[in-house]
Amino acid sequence: MRLKRQKSGFTLIELLVVMAVIATLLTLAAPRYFASLEKSREAVLRANLTLMRQTLDKYHGDKGRYPDALDELVVSKYLRSVPADPITESSTTWIIVPPDPPAVGGVYDVRSGAQGIARDGSAYGEW
Repeated sequence: MRLKRQKSGFTLIELLVVMAVIATLLTLAAPRYFASLEKSREAVLRANLTLMRQTLDKYHGDKGRYPDALDELVVSKYLRSVPADPITESSTTWIIVPPDPPAVGGVYDVRSGAQGIARDGSAYGEW
């Protein structure tokens, strides 16, 4: 009497069902993932702006004037490095706002140079 051997492995239908389930799960998870990335970039942008504004205030309090450039904060050891704008991923895209009387320095405030609208509806450059 001959015994039938069972073949081990998956059928094509089983593989397609598993791939369909994985694809369905990815369509649910991917938008949340990308939204959380955007949310974290905005949080880092707000934190970097707060840090630089506090550093500018400390510099002004110590020296009685504002720095001429952001690099002066690094040279004077107020910052280790100029933080990067997480939206543009560059530390050179900051928009410099000069003080009202220009004789007291060159950098009164900084704004993001990123184009676009944040999740709260405001433009990145307005922060």
